[in-house]
Amino acid sequence: MFRGSEAIRRGLLSRHHLRGASWVRLRQDVYADARLDRDHALACRAALLRMPQGTVIAGPSAAYLHGVEHAAGFTDDVHVLLPAMVRADSQPGVRVHHAPVSSTRSGLLVPVGAAAPARTSPPAGTRFPVPAPPTAGRPSGRTRPPDPADHRARPGPPGPAVPPASALASNPSPLGAAMIPAGPPPRTEPVSCAWETAVWADPVKAVGIVDGLLRAGSVSRSALASEAARNACRPGGRRAAWVFGLTDGLARSPAESHLRVRLVFAGLPRPVARHPVRVSAGRILHPDLAWPEFRVAVEYDDRPHSDGAHSDRRRLDQLVEAGWLVSHVTGRRLRKEFPDLVREIRAALVARGWQPGRN
Repeated sequence: MFRGSEAIRRGLLSRHHLRGASWVRLRQDVYADARLDRDHALACRAALLRMPQGTVIAGPSAAYLHGVEHAAGFTDDVHVLLPAMVRADSQPGVRVHHAPVSSTRSGLLVPVGAAAPARTSPPAGTRFPVPAPPTAGRPSGRTRPPDPADHRARPGPPGPAVPPASALASNPSPLGAAMIPAGPPPRTEPVSCAWETAVWADPVKAVGIVDGLLRAGSVSRSALASEAARNACRPGGRRAAWVFGLTDGLARSPAESHLRVRLVFAGLPRPVARHPVRVSAGRILHPDLAWPEFRVAVEYDDRPHSDGAHSDRRRLDQLVEAGWLVSHVTGRRLRKEFPDLVREIRAALVARGWQPGRN
């Protein structure tokens, strides 16, 4: 990935080359090898190439880089975080956030009264993440596979007719700020990006993303509680604590997280995820959502109708035989028939003794 104007200035490519099929224009003056995967990681790299040094990926974008793939897509805005005293012009497809000034030095925070000029590197002693130099064929990071931007780590079709990106990277006169390393983009830590997501994103989406971080083991409930307490006085602190309170990390998909939260927002009592239910022959089932007090459950299924239909039917029958009222929810019902779904579940709860207004 590189700045087109700099590549032209150094005689590495021409404007005609940049308009060819070998390169893809990601944003103004930012180009990349057309063979790279069009994912949010690529969008993050493109954003960083036009931001000041010291910028890190944050919020939902950082969650994607931490392995929560549903957190953002290729065309979604990239969230970036700048140190408190650094300013940058806004640009399409990038949401710029600034760390606040604080009386103590923590993370990207700058002590009150510190010098105001823009920095080209993080303040000494901060938790600001700095990427390690990429090793041959193996980018840093715990869980993500080899980065597609590293051509040494993945096979590809025959090279383009114009100089490939590797030729730009290995040029004796490096492009410096006009190039971006092949290793993982710098991003905020998982617990920090969880807090940022809770403050910046729609609550339903935010819960799904934080649930994903919990499910992957990137954060824990205790870490979220500590982060909420530490940032309680920051703008958005109450919102983050509220969103964290809606998470549980037990949902098997973002859609299950969204369903749980939307039911609560619709005024139903909060369901329990994966509650154990003993059915015939001593078998233990775990419905996706349940209200154990009322023996009402919800089973979510977004697979094609033919996949697992028999086993799903048997699960529903066993729960009904055990005395439970069960609603079967498909992805289509969640997307297009949600009001009817709420009425159905509300009626089941009322039939079993729930009194609205006494959650």
